[in-house]
Amino acid sequence: MDEQQPGVPQVLEPLVTRVLADNPSPFTHTGTQTHLVGTTDLAVIDPGPDDPTHIAALIRAIDGRPVTAIVITHTHRDHSPGAAPLKVVTGAPIVGCARLALDDLGPRADASFDKDYAPDRVLAEGESVSGKGWTLTALATPGHTSNHLAFALPETKALFTGDHVMGWSTTIVSPPDGDMAAYMASLAKLQDRDDRIYYPAHGDPVDKPQRLVRGLIGHRRQREGQIMRLLDTAPQSIPDMVARMYAGIDPRLFPAAERSVLAHLYDLRTRELVSEDGEVWRRAA
Repeated sequence: MDEQQPGVPQVLEPLVTRVLADNPSPFTHTGTQTHLVGTTDLAVIDPGPDDPTHIAALIRAIDGRPVTAIVITHTHRDHSPGAAPLKVVTGAPIVGCARLALDDLGPRADASFDKDYAPDRVLAEGESVSGKGWTLTALATPGHTSNHLAFALPETKALFTGDHVMGWSTTIVSPPDGDMAAYMASLAKLQDRDDRIYYPAHGDPVDKPQRLVRGLIGHRRQREGQIMRLLDTAPQSIPDMVARMYAGIDPRLFPAAERSVLAHLYDLRTRELVSEDGEVWRRAA
């Protein structure tokens, strides 16, 4: 697609427009993408960080139309803090994922969770919000976070995937809230669907979603296999494993890679395949 400019609305299809926040980083790619759904009345999905410039860009894109709902996929600080100031301007209720009060000390795209997030309505699996010509139905996709939701737009068979599936990279799964087993189960759930296209919060739309999901599942299985082969040779610390498994990546991403390896190890430990001895991991006896 054409290169997206922060603050400039980009129509992806008649019911979907995206607006890019100016918060690029090694974790967020070009930034967080807010999606506007609808034509005469709107839903705003993931209004992004509490950045006055981005909120002003959203108000311009809304262009006086009523906002039915401000919809949140999860409560990382590059996704949900913009909901509060947008609600003040539009009067729209904040709906979507549950509140999550947790300090995750791992490196994240957004530093931490949004502790001030206050939804007016929490959507459970299968519950919807709707407007003229559009419906958004919640799909529980835990893994990246325990409260993560995706939202299906059945009118065009699109799925807004938040950070569960991104258009530029695999997502970070960072314990204690990030859970690898839950993430894999959520990918399997998507694999059983027939969505036409994914609109992620970071990166371009995914027009071959089933192929990408298969690739993401295969990628995680490959990482798990790498870990097991390394532990077959000798007990290993996580930094030692990351140095060998992620050779050639941006060193700024090493801390995030360590969190994903830890998530794999926790899953393997639950399955009684590995054990932990201080900072060293080994194959289970």
